[in-house]
Amino acid sequence: MSEKSYYEILGVSKNSKDDEIKKAYRKLAIKYHPDKNKGDKAAEDKFKEATEAYEVLRDPEKRRMYDQFGKAGVNAGGAGFGQGAYTDFSDIFGDFGDIFGDFFGGGRGQRRSGPRKGSDLRYNLEITLEDAAQGQEYKIDIPRSETCADCNGTGAAKGSTPMTCPDCGGTGQIRRTQGFFSIATTCGRCGGKGTIISDPCKTCKGSGLVERRRTINIKIPPGVESGSRLKVSKEGEAGPNGGPPGDLYVVTHIKKHQDFERQGNDLVITKNISMVTACLGGEIEVPTIEGKNIMMKIPEGTESGQVFRLAGNGIPYLGSYGKGDQLVVIKVEIPKKLSKKQKELLLEFAKESGESTLSGIFKGGFFKK
Repeated sequence: MSEKSYYEILGVSKNSKDDEIKKAYRKLAIKYHPDKNKGDKAAEDKFKEATEAYEVLRDPEKRRMYDQFGKAGVNAGGAGFGQGAYTDFSDIFGDFGDIFGDFFGGGRGQRRSGPRKGSDLRYNLEITLEDAAQGQEYKIDIPRSETCADCNGTGAAKGSTPMTCPDCGGTGQIRRTQGFFSIATTCGRCGGKGTIISDPCKTCKGSGLVERRRTINIKIPPGVESGSRLKVSKEGEAGPNGGPPGDLYVVTHIKKHQDFERQGNDLVITKNISMVTACLGGEIEVPTIEGKNIMMKIPEGTESGQVFRLAGNGIPYLGSYGKGDQLVVIKVEIPKKLSKKQKELLLEFAKESGESTLSGIFKGGFFKK
């Protein structure tokens, strides 16, 4: 066997958690399994090496002894892998049914034939920015599988019951032995269910499930964003063999608003003001996402692009207190057509400002003042 440490063999660190070790072993076991690499002695050795490492590291007591004393600590109670001892691989694989499920076509029979949780569902919900800010309740129609009411999910017609599969004895799997490997495959007769239905239910055709559309009320809390996932427990697909239903995940998508742009919890809006208001100051009416209007003061000499903040008029913080702000970006409108009187007044203004030509107005003198 290799002189590498068990952690090196599996490609994990000493601080790795159980699920990380299990994941690493699963990857190596599938890669180097003898059934996948027939006649490859090197692959078989790597498989045994990884299995030896996993057998030690998955056991808290063995792992503690190994971390403290190395292989000698693990083998102190008797011969181990490195001492030429025989290890019952079938027992190991019996414990690792979930690991080899994907490779051999399913998990352990008892799990396949028993109740299982139903699949989760996803629903994409398009909402307005107003509803994202204030919260709203929606009614949505969900197509999903539900337990057949006529057979209570058994799949058998009224007055009959499913029979235990005679080939697998109800486990859903056929176990065969190859050398020191014990391999389970899905039973071909019952398809892994463990039971056979001789008289199927006419409503569900023996599946135990029927397709239904349900209307569900969804409460959208204030502050959601595009991509927010709202979990609605037990509103997913019904579970096979009488298992519990899955969950429903509602994913929100916010429509583009004609006036507001969202930046985090702040809202940005652009407001046009006249050249006169920019120069002399005044008040303008600014809409809010709640549908109200706020009077906002514009100081003298306001420039185009200047930003004013209306505190607390943005989007609420999801699941918390407070709101973002509303940012008002000012855009000064320059008139494209001027009357004769307006031109005379501008020229008079230019003279008073010390501008000798009309072009001086547009070179910055007028707007700077």
